[in-house]
Amino acid sequence: MNTIIESRLEPAAALYSHIIRPGEGWLHEIRQGQTLRILDLEGNQAVDTQFFSSCNTEERYSAVDTIRELGSAYLTTGARLMSTEGRPLLTIVADTCGRHDTLGGACAAESNTVRYTLGTKPMHNCRDTFLKAIQGDARLSKRDLSSNINFFMNVPITPAGGLTFEDGISEAGKYVEMRAEMDVLCLISNCPQLNNPCNAYRPTPVQVLIWK
Repeated sequence: MNTIIESRLEPAAALYSHIIRPGEGWLHEIRQGQTLRILDLEGNQAVDTQFFSSCNTEERYSAVDTIRELGSAYLTTGARLMSTEGRPLLTIVADTCGRHDTLGGACAAESNTVRYTLGTKPMHNCRDTFLKAIQGDARLSKRDLSSNINFFMNVPITPAGGLTFEDGISEAGKYVEMRAEMDVLCLISNCPQLNNPCNAYRPTPVQVLIWK
């Protein structure tokens, strides 16, 4: 299911704009009714993203509930991102990429050694970025890190039910846009992984914008 829908929102009218460089994290509140856009500036960049209810961070994004609600393992326009309490956190309202992964998880030192080689263990990874981004924020801790979405990442499901990590399907200027259905915290790791073909082995910056 690939549903390409362009947005009518103008970047000049956004109330917030920020560039997230490769390997950097971002933690920000999106108020109910606001719209968040994640813009792939140079193409094929993997943007690992987690969402939490601002009122109760124990309620967070659930891949299981989202897939069950959607009837698909991939996210695109119209998908409601469901919480662990079965409530919609956000709805994808525009998408010019067409498909986003919610199964592959975030890279970590341990998974990198399994997926690649033991020599990759010291390399920076998304789990490290998540931990750094929440450091000093009383609302979240290491125990809160859970399932995430990989925006713009291409993780096909094999006929045998496995996962493969392939070249990305995004391009420079592609974006995904979400409307918050409640006050949410958005936690992003702009993936630094140099061994992942999804970003053509060259991590690049992304931009986040928020509209009222």
